[in-house]
Amino acid sequence: MKDEQITAAYRQAQQRYQALGVDTEEALKKLAQTAISMHCWQGDDVKGFESPDIALSGGIQATGNYPGAATTPSQLRTDMEKAFEFIPGKKRMNLHAIYLDTDEKVERDQIEPKHFASWVEWAKEQNIGLDFNPTLFSHPLADDGFTLSHPDEKVRRFWIDHVKACRKISAYFGKELGTPSVMNIWIPDGMKDQTIDRLAPRERLISALDEAIAEKIDPNYHLDAVESKLFGIGAEAYTVGSNEFYLGYAATRGTALCLDAGHFHPTEVISDKISACSLYVQHLLLHVTRPVRWDSDHVVSFDDETQSIMREIVRNDLQDRVSIGLDFFDASINRIAAWVIGTRNAQKALLKAYLEPYQQLQQAEQAFDYTTRLALLEEAHSMPWNAVWDYFCQINDVPVGQAWLPLVKDYEATVLAAR
Repeated sequence: MKDEQITAAYRQAQQRYQALGVDTEEALKKLAQTAISMHCWQGDDVKGFESPDIALSGGIQATGNYPGAATTPSQLRTDMEKAFEFIPGKKRMNLHAIYLDTDEKVERDQIEPKHFASWVEWAKEQNIGLDFNPTLFSHPLADDGFTLSHPDEKVRRFWIDHVKACRKISAYFGKELGTPSVMNIWIPDGMKDQTIDRLAPRERLISALDEAIAEKIDPNYHLDAVESKLFGIGAEAYTVGSNEFYLGYAATRGTALCLDAGHFHPTEVISDKISACSLYVQHLLLHVTRPVRWDSDHVVSFDDETQSIMREIVRNDLQDRVSIGLDFFDASINRIAAWVIGTRNAQKALLKAYLEPYQQLQQAEQAFDYTTRLALLEEAHSMPWNAVWDYFCQINDVPVGQAWLPLVKDYEATVLAAR
């Protein structure tokens, strides 16, 4: 489609939205200002660069053997740059601790900002912010199925010190890049079968977390977040860090709360939790993903739940209190295409939320006019939001529609195939 056709389609869409009282220019402005944090671990199947022999554990699985996975920090950065070429709008990048860039052997409780200096310089070049995560899995001291809640004080001490080290690195990101780094703490701790004592591990976990985050850090540089999970591989019967545990922790300790779309029962959705949690927790971190029957972390789709998540953020005016991150890892398809598809789908859902005739819907609901509410909601689905999306891509100089796909295929043939 030619530029003038895209612009003409947008102008027609703009008029239709104006009839509903929706300002498309304001929606585009808000979309351009809302950052999506892409995750580095899609590019290498969550292996990282700590050790070439690392084996995934802690319920982490990346299935598939598609060629071209990044094996060095340089390759991963180059791959992400390629993905950035096809994604409009404001972006961030989310790192795990195992993605350090150094030639020296460093244990996780000894990592320092210097081991991530190249990532900061790269982020400055790309004009993006960085977020961070301690890596409390895929390590010999996590093999028992416990980390911060481990009954052995020495093991707990190692992981406490790892989290402390990661907080300093996260703060370093925030200072250098001028935007707070959201550091998310997730642990795989739990039991595979019937559990006798559910309380003691949680007592140890709350004590370990309290110590790990005790040092005050300027929130302009760093934000702590904690993430729950329903169950995991090897922790099917009991998860120490449950939803109730972390909701209580975040509310009483003042941390951010991470809601992962795949970490609840198959019939639960995080979109319904956003407004409730916002009453007790100042900041929310969302891991937008697509579970298929369980926490399978499929590439984000433009599905009902993704759209509902974005609508809840926009309807409740929570943009300044919610950080949007992606979390999926699919090794069965081109990894760069996965980033592009997933991120663009999240942005499309966000744009559609910004284009919703919210005021009219709210007025109908407050007047108990549920007929008008349903009619408007359903009509909004078929409004020409996609013409506004195409225009957003055009004005951000990224390919419209599927025009990016041949470019990714060419990169696969010329770069990825040589790895």
